[in-house]
Amino acid sequence: MNRRDLLVIAALGSCTTVVAAADSWPADLAKAIEDYDRATVSNDFATLANLVADDYVLVNSDSTLQNKQSYLEDFKVPGFKLDPYELQQPVHKVWNDAALLAGVVRLSWTLKGEHNARLLRIAHVWTRQDGRWHLAYTQLTRIP
Repeated sequence: MNRRDLLVIAALGSCTTVVAAADSWPADLAKAIEDYDRATVSNDFATLANLVADDYVLVNSDSTLQNKQSYLEDFKVPGFKLDPYELQQPVHKVWNDAALLAGVVRLSWTLKGEHNARLLRIAHVWTRQDGRWHLAYTQLTRIP
């Protein structure tokens, strides 16, 4: 697998496909997370572009960085299919206009006809800007 493939996989691993304990979130944040999760597993570029902050930063599991534009382009890779999964060991924190959703995910995907899986620790930081929640930061750490 080449470096670009690994970056795509790491970037796409940022979905969480879960709104566990959504009742503890503000309703508009739970909706934003649900919309993001659905858009991530269906490669819905337009919805993701609307939910990801303009100054978004993704720290991939190989320590490389991506911005919003680079991150979104990864969702256009032909033949990519991310399998739905759930957030384990969830951490949920909300502070006024910022929130943290973190935990562990077993990411599995198909790319170029090859199925792969990886265990990751993930952290998403959401911020409320102009009355709407946006994903501002994601960090992925590979778990051996």
